[in-house]
Amino acid sequence: MMREQTILLLGPSRDAVSGVSTHLNQLFSSSLASQVRLIHFQVGSEGRKESKPGKLLRLVASPLQLMGAIFRARAQIVHINTSMEAKAYWRDLAYLLVAKLLRRRVVYQVHGGALPQDFFAGKPLLAALLHRVLRLPDLIVLLAQQELQAYRAFDPALPLSVIANAIDLPPDPADKMTATAGPLSLAYVGRLAAEKGLFELVEAAAEVVRAGRLLTVTVAGGGPDEAALRERVTRLGLDGHVNFVGPVFGEQKTALLNNADVFGFPTRHREGLPYALLESMAARTPVVICPVGAIPDVMQDGVHGIFVPPGDVGALRDAILRLDQDRALLRRMGKACRERVQAHYSLDRLSADFQAVYARWR
Repeated sequence: MMREQTILLLGPSRDAVSGVSTHLNQLFSSSLASQVRLIHFQVGSEGRKESKPGKLLRLVASPLQLMGAIFRARAQIVHINTSMEAKAYWRDLAYLLVAKLLRRRVVYQVHGGALPQDFFAGKPLLAALLHRVLRLPDLIVLLAQQELQAYRAFDPALPLSVIANAIDLPPDPADKMTATAGPLSLAYVGRLAAEKGLFELVEAAAEVVRAGRLLTVTVAGGGPDEAALRERVTRLGLDGHVNFVGPVFGEQKTALLNNADVFGFPTRHREGLPYALLESMAARTPVVICPVGAIPDVMQDGVHGIFVPPGDVGALRDAILRLDQDRALLRRMGKACRERVQAHYSLDRLSADFQAVYARWR
């Protein structure tokens, strides 16, 4: 009788508010969990309350704890969820070395960050080390075709695959009605940080309002730049147009996106594949967004929303005005958004993709 496959999934607390935590929860809630045995091994500081000495002790002890977890669970595969950011790279290198020392198969999934050519740019010794590190996993899973091309250019010998994120599709708001007139409703859901383009978004909103258009903006989330963003909104005279509602989850988030006409996400950060993008498209809410990371894999400019260059307030203003003035276009885009996500970004597809990955070593 064939022994059940056991996979250790490395990542932050499943209760943390992060894209990787969402990814872990999606895997555990998908049909994949009935096909293989998934065990979560928590890494990183997200979701923990610890002192500086406690954090240092954890960093020293966690590779040994991983070794113990592998033996206890008899895990055949170690699935490391990481990113090309310095903190995650160096932390997860220890886990990668432990897994390979124990001769386990390793899936090394990269959730955004720098491209490998840029990660140690100008540091040839560290770049050479990166080549060696990236050859250790049995498979490197990326989120975007753009990343695939970059990794192939960095080292053609790397074992690469692209598996896009997915969401648990909410009911289709097929009867969603975009008003033919009246205020345009724009929403943002996510971390309140400058690199997400939020300051440019409110600057563009101010220009739209000064142009005589009716606009409401709902900002959902929390983050390090919330106070500065609120101050900017007040300085721009937008207090009557912008509403901060704090973090939203579950049905509250779904309702917010269902009731929005446009999702504004002009991020200049190198995203992986933002869940907020998939969730807004599932809600038939077209997107004004920058074409970074995996975003161009998901949506087409003019079909599912509008691409704008990072940091370009004028382009943001023009995109919002265009959608405000063409509500029929908004409805067509919303329909195309739902069809795109339903066809390519469901949990069933995600489960099938990882079942195929793990089956290589059954």
